[in-house]
Parts: sequence; structure tokens; C-alpha cells
Amino acid sequence: MRHLLTLFDITPHELRTILAASAHLKALLAHGERPPILAGHVIGLLFEKPSLRTRVSFETGMMQLGGGSLFLGEDVGWGKREAASEFANVLGQYLDGVVCRAKGHEKVEELAGFDAVRIINGLTDLCHPCQALADVLTIAEVFSSHDRIDLDVLPGKHLLFVGDGNNVACSLALICAMLGLRFTLACPAGYEMDADWLRRIRENYPQAQIERVEDARAAAADADFIYTDVWTSMGQEAEREQRRQIFAAYRVDQGLLDAAGPETRVMHCLPAIRGEEITNEVIDGPQSVIVSQAGNRMHAQKGLLVWMLDGEWIRRHVEV
Repeated sequence: MRHLLTLFDITPHELRTILAASAHLKALLAHGERPPILAGHVIGLLFEKPSLRTRVSFETGMMQLGGGSLFLGEDVGWGKREAASEFANVLGQYLDGVVCRAKGHEKVEELAGFDAVRIINGLTDLCHPCQALADVLTIAEVFSSHDRIDLDVLPGKHLLFVGDGNNVACSLALICAMLGLRFTLACPAGYEMDADWLRRIRENYPQAQIERVEDARAAAADADFIYTDVWTSMGQEAEREQRRQIFAAYRVDQGLLDAAGPETRVMHCLPAIRGEEITNEVIDGPQSVIVSQAGNRMHAQKGLLVWMLDGEWIRRHVEV
């Protein structure tokens, strides 16, 4: 049984297949077509953390594919009322898959370990693979045209992530390595990506172009995309004032954009704290692709769901 806990769980070819399916399904939707590929399929959304994009995009995506979804909140008693083995095995009797949004990555690993139902990581403290899928779909669209994305244009493109080396940064570094993009993390000392995660990337993708710098403005000079996220993630609220001081030099503002150039695009996984990690003029400006990036969460996840639940449809209908 296949799971997607991290992007290490798929190969670069499988990644390209998912992205091609995502772009194909997005093009069909733009022409008013919603093929019921997953009719009769049901997924569960098991969330420990609040969500806007992850919940709504998965629910809507499943509906557009002809299937359904169930939101599983605190009332299902995950980790409280019964053993994890019974919990996972019962869900496996009812559902075709579970999207799990957990505080600790070990919780999605535990669920997947029973191999009772397909598990998709909807966000953990370690990584955010679904966000990264949407992000590279967005990047590819910038360099492609019409209804088919061209992933072959991606090698050598430069993505600069400004801020904390958090779960989003970790997934972006990995997906860039898988597709041949350069990835730079500009962050203050002590806020780098997880060392074990970075080691795994280099072991699996020896040609990966990943670096960490402290000077965001110098790194922006040849960046095709500048990406940022909140300085204080969920669960780090007690550190907020300290982090605001430490990251003050890492705000994505017009000055940083001027150092990059007029063709550089700006990305943010949202929600944003306007005026903190990014200014209003940048997030709402002409170089921002943040709205389409958020929209691509649904399209990328539709491609993932079809790949996971009905790969034969992709083989019949999608050119990879």
C-alpha cells in the first residue's frame, strides 16, 4: 500500500506523473469538465491543526472528482479513546485514504505503519509535501503555456526561500532536488533546515543544488522566485517576540524585490502576517503569484489523489 508521508516516498518519475495529471485535470476544469474519476471513493480528513487551504482544497477536489470526504475532528477520539491500531484498522474498513494534518510527524508514521489505509501527510512539523506539489506546479506554469506544463524548463531555475528553515522549506528543498532546481535558504544562524533531512536529500540526490546563506539580498540577485513563510509557526507562539527581532532583516519587501529584478516572482504558502515577513505592496503586487499558488493546492492534490487511487486513468489519459 502506497502512502505519501514525505516526498521521499515517491520517485522523480512518479512526481512528474502527479504534476502532469494535476495540470491535465486543471485544464479540463478550465473547460468545464469534471470527470468523475473517483466516483464512489471516500477520504477522511484527520486534522489536529486548523486549516483553510488543506481542508477546503481536498474536500472540493474530491467532490470535483466524483468522490466524497469526511472531516474527522476531535470527536473521533484520535489518540484518546482507543489504541492506534484499532483506530487505523477501523478507518481502513471505511475509507480509501486519510489526509492527516498532525502536530508531530511521528503520528502520521504511526498511522501508516499499520498499512490499513492510504495516508497522505497534510502537514506535520517535519514537512508539507502537498504544499510543495502545488508550489512546483505554480513555478512550472510560469515557464509554460496553455494547457500543458513543461517540467523540462525547471532545471537550473533558482528558488530563494527567505526565513525559517521550517517544514515548508524542507519540502521545497527536496522537491527542488528531485526536479533539478537550485534552492537557497536565506536565514539567520540557528534557524537552518533539519540536518538529518538535508543529509537524506544529499544521499538520495547527490547533484542537488542546495545552499544556505545569511544575506538574502545578495542571494536574490539571480533568484527566479522568492518564497517566504511566517516567522513563527503553529506551536511556536511563545517564541514570537524573539523571532520577530531575529528575523527582522529577512522581510520580503520592495527593496529585496528590487535587488532581484522585475521578472522575479513572489510566493507564500499562507496564511501571511502582513507587514511582518512580507509587506502589503509585495504580496498584492504584480510580481506575486500567491493567489494562483494557493489555488493550485486543489489541482495538485487532485493529481495526487488520482495517482494514488486510480493510476490506470492517468496511464490512459495523461501524457507524462
